[in-house]
Amino acid sequence: MKRWALPALTLLVLIAAWELGVRAAGIPDYTLPAPSRIAQALAEHGVSLLQSWWVTLQITLGALLLACAGGVLIAAVFALSPTLERALLPVAVVLQVTPIVAVAPLILIYVESTTAALLLCAWIVAFFPILSNTVVGLRATDPQLRALFQLYRATPWQRLALLRAPSALPYFLAGLKISGGLSLIGAVTAEMVAGAAGRDTGLASRILEASFRTETPKMFAALTLLVLTGVLIFGLSAGLARALLARRDPPESA
Repeated sequence: MKRWALPALTLLVLIAAWELGVRAAGIPDYTLPAPSRIAQALAEHGVSLLQSWWVTLQITLGALLLACAGGVLIAAVFALSPTLERALLPVAVVLQVTPIVAVAPLILIYVESTTAALLLCAWIVAFFPILSNTVVGLRATDPQLRALFQLYRATPWQRLALLRAPSALPYFLAGLKISGGLSLIGAVTAEMVAGAAGRDTGLASRILEASFRTETPKMFAALTLLVLTGVLIFGLSAGLARALLARRDPPESA
């Protein structure tokens, strides 16, 4: 049996139990819609939901790319300068532990563009796992290899590129899987705090609009797209990790 077969079967059983339970109990749609009613809502509002999904996806992926670039760059600077690490790492920790719901209103005030503000909010949430995991990976080098590089008088840049970066790759990829979901959470949270309305808004706005109108099936339809997006991002990052690590550590021949 393939790896995904058992989880897929479990999910199908849960969906079937949900459908049968709602029908047997006679629960109205505005309280808890059945999966079939959610699928119907997806079909009815598919165009508007997909437009909003694309807006949310752009913010999510943009924040994730910025988190990867910024996290790796700053981690490399920290590896080259422990003094800068001691000075600036507490700032990154403060950004991480401050709830984005509390910071988002301020960002929306100070940043003129709503899209840029949402991108910044999502980046703040996704940035720290990349940074912290990469820093740990850059430190997790083999002591014997470090001694060898010192013996051959390698420069700090050579040690970073040829020794520390390869050892940090698994740690970076682990942080990427975490930040992928966090970037989506940050994007949706910022959208909800912004409370924007209109065509060029994300799925969070569709959820808020549906809640005001008590359109519960539409809310669940938008939530379904968000869940599928999170699963897709995690699956892609996990697949990337397997491909890169398999190429780096090929199986030994018998």
